[in-house]
Parts: sequence; C-alpha cells; structure tokens
Amino acid sequence: MRRSITCAIVFGCVLAANPAAAHPHVWVTMRSELIYGPDGAATGIRHAWTFDDLFSSYATQGIKQKKKGTFSREELAPLAQVNVSSLKEYGYFTRANADGKRAAFNEPIDYWLDYGQGALTLHFTLPFKAPVKARNLSVDIYDPTWFVDFGFVDKNPVALVGAPPQCKFTVQRPTGSTTTLGLAGEDFFNSLTSSSTWAAQFANKVSVQCP
Repeated sequence: MRRSITCAIVFGCVLAANPAAAHPHVWVTMRSELIYGPDGAATGIRHAWTFDDLFSSYATQGIKQKKKGTFSREELAPLAQVNVSSLKEYGYFTRANADGKRAAFNEPIDYWLDYGQGALTLHFTLPFKAPVKARNLSVDIYDPTWFVDFGFVDKNPVALVGAPPQCKFTVQRPTGSTTTLGLAGEDFFNSLTSSSTWAAQFANKVSVQCP
C-alpha cells in the first residue's frame, strides 16, 4: 500500500504492477546547474531528471499522442504539472546550505517534461527564496524514503551558470553501501518519511566554494 501511495504522491501517476521487496523502485539519472546572478549570488538550481524506462512506460500510459512512439511537450504538460506539485512534500528532493545555514527554495518555475529514447525527462528550476551569496554553498539531492534512487550522469553532471570565475565546485556521489540492505524488511522502508535522515547516505552532493 505504501509503495503505491508513495509513487502516486511523488510523481502522481505510477502504480507498480507487482509488489517488490527491495528498494528503490524508481531510478533517476540527472544533471544539475547552479544559476548565478550578475552580482555573484546564486539564484537557483536547474534540474534535468531522466527516469528509468519502466517508470517512463507506466507514466505515459493513457496519454494521447499525435505521433506514435513519442510525446510532445504540450501532451506531457498535465503530467509535468502533477509531478512538480507532488514533489513539494519532499522538498523537491533538494536541500541547500549556505555557510552552514539552510537556504530555502520557492516553488519550481520553468518546468516541463520531454520524451526521448523511451524515457521521460523532467526539467525544472528551483529559485532560492533570497539570492545566496556564500563562501560555501552545498546542495544534497536524495529521496529521504529511498523510494527513488538518484544518480548523476557520468560526464559533466554539474555546471555553474554565470558564477564568478573564482568559484569552484566538487561533486560527491553517494557513499552508502547497499550490501546490507537485504536485511532491512519492507516495514523498515515503510517507516521512512520525508523528514527521515537514514537515506542521506545515498545523497548526491555538490559543494561550491567562492572567495
């Protein structure tokens, strides 16, 4: 039950056909851009999340298409709206800290879905509530319930857009081990919520240092 509800909440559309005993259930490959204004302050984060083939197949069931085998941005617009609305409860799976203090986001803008090679990609921008000018800006991307597994693409996973030339960044991929997850039953995963911290070990981290 939780698996079906969570999937509906998180992305608004997918009910898995058969129960599964392992986590995660959805896989996302992503690229992210940190956007900066002319004054050198970070103004937001732009994400592009590509979902696995199985999820994409379920998500597009029933959507009318003018051209067989593909979907236009307009045809996917209602699904994109459901996606970004459903992600709010989970903080859009994105957490930022500026010089050790939490940096809050406004709701997403410039969001849309596209479809290619059998996969959906969700594009959206998370603006900071206030521009962030910090020596150390860190961003963590992960699902606290580990229903969704995030991973950066291998090549050019992150970019700084408009940042001062002295700013540098590093990317840290998840450090958690999955070797002992078989010992964790479904009840354990059912107990995880949007405020849980256990899955932070599977976070993708971006750290930006500016003078």
